[in-house]
Amino acid sequence: MAYKILIVDDEKLIVKGIKFSLQQDNMIVDTAFDGEEAINMIKNNNYDLLILDLMLPKISGLDVCQQCREFSYVPIIMLTAKGEDMDKIIGLEYGADDYMTKPFNILELKARIKAILRRSKNEQPSNLLKFREIEIDTDTKRVFVNGKEKKLTVKEFILLEILMSNPQKIYSRENLLKMVWGKDYPGDERTVDVHIRRLREKIEPNPSMPDYIQTKWGVGYYFKK
Repeated sequence: MAYKILIVDDEKLIVKGIKFSLQQDNMIVDTAFDGEEAINMIKNNNYDLLILDLMLPKISGLDVCQQCREFSYVPIIMLTAKGEDMDKIIGLEYGADDYMTKPFNILELKARIKAILRRSKNEQPSNLLKFREIEIDTDTKRVFVNGKEKKLTVKEFILLEILMSNPQKIYSRENLLKMVWGKDYPGDERTVDVHIRRLREKIEPNPSMPDYIQTKWGVGYYFKK
């Protein structure tokens, strides 16, 4: 599977050089030339890594990094023409994973990219559940589909968390009713069906032909990997 990278820098020659080099390694590369454009692209795409310049028009690289961390764990390498230690510390505190000072050796940058990608694919935060385009943060109770946040009710979130925590496991309507609403809930199993339908309307590309939350007829529901 090809990795998808976003390069954010207003120096177009640098962007061109990095893009060409990464494409030689069969990576898919997008580019942005200011912070505002970068935020929009991050929200609307699933990137494996960001290469982010510190000094950008409209929104600074530090602000882009900080805003990105509000909705994404995508790894970030920050670039800067400055060499002060304080900039490095600030960049890492804002959520960057690594830091390089211009001018840099493209081979060193590529080595760091590959190291971060290997690490990020093996180390997923314990509070993060992610399958394909859906990502949920069990601490903040936030859900993202293709990088876009979806507003779920408490019951919808609990349902999704249960199903995603054990993909391919089939849960009966009765079990889901007890797990989400409690064993003393006076309603019937149709409550589960209604909430599953609403949940599908929020997270599925085509709710009438669901890709994630599947129905096992006569049994219940499960989350498809």
